[in-house]
Amino acid sequence: MRIDRFMSLRLSINRRDVKRLLAQKRITIDGVIAEDTQQVIDEFSHVVFDGRELQANTPRYIMMHKPIGVVSATKDQQHQTVIDLLSTSQREGLHIVGRLDLNSSGLLLLTNDSRWSKRLMAPDKEIAKVYRVTLEHPLTEEYIPAFAKGMYFEYEDITTRPAKLNIISEYVAEVSLVEGRYHQIKRMFGRFRNPVLALHRTSIGGLSLDTSLLPGASRSLSGEEVDNIFSH
Repeated sequence: MRIDRFMSLRLSINRRDVKRLLAQKRITIDGVIAEDTQQVIDEFSHVVFDGRELQANTPRYIMMHKPIGVVSATKDQQHQTVIDLLSTSQREGLHIVGRLDLNSSGLLLLTNDSRWSKRLMAPDKEIAKVYRVTLEHPLTEEYIPAFAKGMYFEYEDITTRPAKLNIISEYVAEVSLVEGRYHQIKRMFGRFRNPVLALHRTSIGGLSLDTSLLPGASRSLSGEEVDNIFSH
């Protein structure tokens, strides 16, 4: 938002008074004296008034190994949530990027940076998500072109985007897709009447799940990982 609106809300003063404060050089943004009422700040701008911090948020990016049986939500009345797996000090302001359902496991991202998460989930970015899928019945080569073509689901009147399927073993496949429709992978295998027994996300874009993380464990992303996730 604009600095005049931000200061008006935080100090409970009108915007004309903010203009006077700016003229008196009493406000700094990211260490620089603010002068323009129309200057825009974001959620991570460091705002100081008369030596007092009014905003000092730090962007946070967390990788979690989501276990089965935990929901991708901030609150739930019936199940433990991924937020519950974090320490109290870590939880503040976080939201989930790209959910996994209750019975799925693997790489889950949490952040307080809405611009980063929106960019990551934007359809035009075509960030691939890779899953390891364990199936009840043996796989055959006919699955590969069916996934690559995309599948039409009459109920929603949609055709899925092309997905890449690699057969790892008789009962295990790796599926890469750039969208995440409701239970999409399970429904695509459902076309072959082949129930999914386990679904585990291994990577998102250029970021792979840290194999040293046990189910339920998490760690912060490095700056390099935050940037490299968009290289795919």
